[in-house]
Amino acid sequence: MAVKGSVLITGASGGIGSAAARLFAMNGYATAIHYYSGESRAQNLAAELASAGCEVMTVQADVTDAAGVKAMFAACEKRFGGIDVLVNNAGAALQKLFCDTTEEEFERLFNVNVKGVFHCCRAAVPGMIRRRYGKIINISSIWGVAGASCEVCYSASKAAVIGLTKALAKELGPSHINVNCVAPGVIDTPMNASLDTDTLASLVDATPAGRLGTPEDIAAVIYFLAGGQADFINGQTICADGAFL
Repeated sequence: MAVKGSVLITGASGGIGSAAARLFAMNGYATAIHYYSGESRAQNLAAELASAGCEVMTVQADVTDAAGVKAMFAACEKRFGGIDVLVNNAGAALQKLFCDTTEEEFERLFNVNVKGVFHCCRAAVPGMIRRRYGKIINISSIWGVAGASCEVCYSASKAAVIGLTKALAKELGPSHINVNCVAPGVIDTPMNASLDTDTLASLVDATPAGRLGTPEDIAAVIYFLAGGQADFINGQTICADGAFL
C-alpha cells in the first residue's frame, strides 16, 4: 500500500481514537497508535491493521509528561521520518457536582486534556515548521462549546482546547500548518458506557439526528480535516453532534 503521509493519534486504544486509526491506516497513512494504559487494545489494533497491509506502530506515553511525549515523537521520527498529522484525542472525563470536585480531580482533567495537547503540539510543531506543512486536529467536546451541568471542570478543560486551537492556528498559519478542532456530541464510546439507560435515552431524544454518534462519525471529520480538501479551513471548531446544540 502506497503511503500518503504519517499520522500520530493519541488515545488510539479508545473508541474514537481506534476508529480514526483504522480510517487513516486503511487509506494509506503510516499510523502511530498511541496508548497510555490500553496496551492490549492498542497491540490488537496494530496487529489487525498490519495483517491488512498497513504501516503501523504502537507508542506508549503519558501525555502529561513532557519527557515521555518527547520520546514518543522521537520513536515516530525514527520509524516514519516525522509526523505530518497529529490528532490530539487522548482525554479524561469527570461527571461530578462542582462543589464535590477536588483540586486533584481538577488538576488531572487539565493535565490530560490541556497540558497533554500542549506537550504533543510542542513536540510536533518544530518538524512541521521545517517541512512547512502539517495538520493538527484537537478533540474537544460540545461541552467545551456550551458547558454542561455536573461537568464544569471537564467543560472548562475542553473550552481551553478550543482556545488553544484558535490561537495556535493563527501563529502557525504562515508556515502552512492547519490547526483545527472537532467537538463531538454524545458518542457511543466506552467513556459514555457508564451512563444509565434513561440518561442515554434522554440524550438521544435531545439529538435531532435521533441517535448517538458513532466513533466512525467523528473519525470521518478528523480524516477530512487532515486532507488537502481542508487546506483553507484553519482555526475552526467543527461540532459533530447531530444538531444537539
